Amino acid sequence: MIHINSPTKPWLSHTHTQTHTQRDAMGKSGGRGDFEWVYDDQPHTSRRKQILAKYPEIKSLMGPDPQLKWVVSGMVLTQLLACYLVRDLSWKWIFFWSYAFGGCINHSLTLAIHDISHNVAFGNKLAKWNRWFAMWANLPIGLPYSASFKKYHIDHHRYLGGDQLDVDIPTDFEGWFFCTPARKLVWLFLQPFFYALRPLVVNPKPVGQLEIQNAVVQIVVDSIIYYFWGLKPIVYLIAGSILCMGLHPISGHFIAEHYMFLKGHETYSYYGPLNLITFNVGYHMEHHDFPSIPGSKLPQVKEIASEFYDSLPQHSSWTRVLWDFVFDDSIGPYARIKREYKLSKQG
Repeated sequence: MIHINSPTKPWLSHTHTQTHTQRDAMGKSGGRGDFEWVYDDQPHTSRRKQILAKYPEIKSLMGPDPQLKWVVSGMVLTQLLACYLVRDLSWKWIFFWSYAFGGCINHSLTLAIHDISHNVAFGNKLAKWNRWFAMWANLPIGLPYSASFKKYHIDHHRYLGGDQLDVDIPTDFEGWFFCTPARKLVWLFLQPFFYALRPLVVNPKPVGQLEIQNAVVQIVVDSIIYYFWGLKPIVYLIAGSILCMGLHPISGHFIAEHYMFLKGHETYSYYGPLNLITFNVGYHMEHHDFPSIPGSKLPQVKEIASEFYDSLPQHSSWTRVLWDFVFDDSIGPYARIKREYKLSKQG
């Protein structure tokens, strides 16, 4: 059952009649055969204008978050300490702590990098500082990630759902093949690999200087950790990143953000407790409406402009999102809204 909490229809998923209605609205009963193609602009552009016209004070929330650099640095140092502590553990405990602890921090750091990609660590005037700081946040992840993410994430905002532009959208192969519960479970487990490789297939871009710097810094730090403490800390870091960006409760946000659980709605928010460890990424409608506002201030957007968000469908559990994704026929990699943008891929 689709588990979306809407203030106008509380616990929407708790009646079978509503569930069947939702499935019929999706236009299928045994699995989607294509994406949901639309011919209008993304809703965030117009809603941003409406909200700013009514609440211009929201502009004061834009700009850097002075606490972000300290929170992120504390997380990085915690993981470096953990590398020292796990150096002599048995392999079973390496993987246990990777999944239960280190991977949670690493996943949170990827979401810090998401925030930093919008220059909210040091502001737009110090854009390069944000790029370098993202490389610092990248260190516990074990693999270079931050520079490439920045390059593609801007397209995700500018061309939301854009065919061959928004690499957050699964490929046709993913939609076609991963269509049964077992295959969707595998897809969730392999999600980090699809996120890493999909841009190279959908919208490849030349490697830039920042990406080279990101790779060099990461390799140097990984080598230092290996030299002093051996292989186990490296496995602890990388395994944690892969496991906790795959089949893990926190990873529910990947599905919750833009997969079409209700026809016509392409972005959803989640206001639950996991926002406390994910830099408020659950406030995703608010984030796409105001990407220059730090995650720490997005609850204020929701509070100020509550009438714009309270009536929209919202998820109440990322774990339930994952469950529904696997077992609901109407949800899968094809359950995404796509649109054509009349401009070049470099636009």
